[in-house]
Formats: sequence, structure tokens, C-alpha cells
Amino acid sequence: MSQIIITLNDREIVCQEGDSVLDALLRAGINIPFSCRQGNCQSCMIRSLRGVPPSAAQTGLKDAQLHQHHFLACLCYPQQSMTVSLTPAEAFFTEARVIGKTLLNAETMLLSLQCWEALTYYAGQFVNLMREDGLVRSYCIANSRDDGYQLNFHIRRLADGRFSQWVHQELAVGDTLAISEPRGLCYYLPGNPQQNILLVGTGSGLAPLAGIVGDALRHDHQGSIHLYHGSREMDGLYWIDEMRTLARRHANFHYTPCVSRGDAPHTVAKGRANEVAMSTLPSLRDWRIYLSGHPDMVNQARRQAFLKGAAFPDMYVDAFHVASSTLD
Repeated sequence: MSQIIITLNDREIVCQEGDSVLDALLRAGINIPFSCRQGNCQSCMIRSLRGVPPSAAQTGLKDAQLHQHHFLACLCYPQQSMTVSLTPAEAFFTEARVIGKTLLNAETMLLSLQCWEALTYYAGQFVNLMREDGLVRSYCIANSRDDGYQLNFHIRRLADGRFSQWVHQELAVGDTLAISEPRGLCYYLPGNPQQNILLVGTGSGLAPLAGIVGDALRHDHQGSIHLYHGSREMDGLYWIDEMRTLARRHANFHYTPCVSRGDAPHTVAKGRANEVAMSTLPSLRDWRIYLSGHPDMVNQARRQAFLKGAAFPDMYVDAFHVASSTLD
């Protein structure tokens, strides 16, 4: 087999046997955003200028993206040399100032940023945050757009997470970060107010889901809205009181916290969030589904929802990079 070369901005990078395009670019020191490595988050989407991407690398993309030869670098194991552009990942960046850091639980930080320029975004979309040395990570927006200047993120500290550890330990109020234009399709879509909605998240996957719930209620959504938030143990949950207060104010919103291990009060469901949700809801036909958190949970819940009647076009997913292989 001849050597496969990935050409980027006139630089030639050898793609070793068994490497994805993402692996090759990262090994060459190319700064490309990525998160889940499983094709769910679409953070690593780039474009082929020469060479047709394998169809497996275009899973889940829209027709317009296919026509423009976009593909997911983490899923692309090229069979021929390619010339690529990072244009989708090199989106416009503006600066933002840290205006708040609050612990939601022992491992999850509420990070609030004030942008220097107003952004157009929806709760549930994600942005790339970049620190001064060029390290980039993707995080979901947890708040609805009020004035376009403030964005909130739930940043869980990962044992091997260079960026998340830095946010928790070193980033200070008053510091600045570069922030990209918002991207992603996982947000509330008005226009079908009677449609029932299911949201299932684990850990800091609550961030986009809580924002989506807020947007739906602000749009006076009439269908039932069910949010299941899961963690291994009670100390991994947060915003329980806030979600219960919201449920008391809106008769169509239902919130269920879940733990899969350890002790929990009777007001908290025992089991994995997706399992609890699927055992509670008899049918998901014509429902809109939002899934956020551990990629194993997201993939499992997507299959379960499909078997309960949900259509794949009505499923919106956001899988996170995680430090462990368990999905609780």
C-alpha cells in the first residue's frame, strides 16, 4: 500500500497505518478541536479539498455538508492521500472575560464569561474555548441568549484533562479566553409546541439540557418535557432544587434525578438515567429526543429511543469526552 499523505496548508503529514486523520494531525502538532472521538460531537469536522472522504467519516452530516465534502476527522481512516482544510474548525474567535466561577459540585465548575462582542447562539450549542498557548476544548452553552454577551458553561474536572484542570485550579476571574462562534445542532427548535420532549444527560451533560428546557418553557412549549439527569452517586448530581422548583412552576415539565450506585433518598430514582427513562415512558413515537453526556450512554439511549418509536431525525445528541469507560 502506498504512503498516505494528508496535505494541510502546503504541509505534508504522513498518515500512519491504522491512524485516523485526527490522529495524524494531532501527532503532527496541528491544533484541531476534538472531544468525543466517536463522531457524535462533530467538534473535529473539517473539509476535503482533494480526495473523497470515506462514507463512514460522514456519518450524521447534513446534505449540504456532504456536498461540500465535510467529514469527521476522528472517523476518517483514509484509503488515499487527501488535501484538507480546517476552515470549519478555524472559525472566527473573539475574546471573553471570566466574570464568575462557582462550584456546582466537587468536580463541576460553573464558568461564566462576558464576551467582548455579542454572539448569536442557542442554549445547547457548543463553542471552542482557547487559552493563550493555543490549547482548545469544546464546551456546551448552558444558558439561553439574553443579550448575547454572557455565556455559561459547566466544566467537569477530568483526571487527565489539561484544560479542565486549568479552569478549576488556575483560571481566575478577570482573565481572558478566546471563544469561537457557536456551533452544533443540539438546541430547542420552536415550531412544534405540542411535541413531547425527552432529555437524558449524565454528569455535566445537564448543561445543554437545562438550557434547552429553559428555552422550551420560554417559548411556551405545550408538550410534556421529561428531563432525566444521572450520576453514579448523589454527590455527582447538582441543581436538584433548581430543577424541582422549575417543575413546580410548569405542569408540563418533569424532572427525575437518578443515581446508579450508592445510597440515595427515596425522591431520587435508582438506576442509570437512560434505563430509568426508557422503563418509565412506554412509547417515544413522534417525540423529540436530546441526549448529552457519556458517549456510551448517548449511543445506548439513542438505540433504546429508536426501539421505542423515536425517529433518528428527531434525536439530537452531544457526547462528551470522558476519563473512564463506565457510563453511569
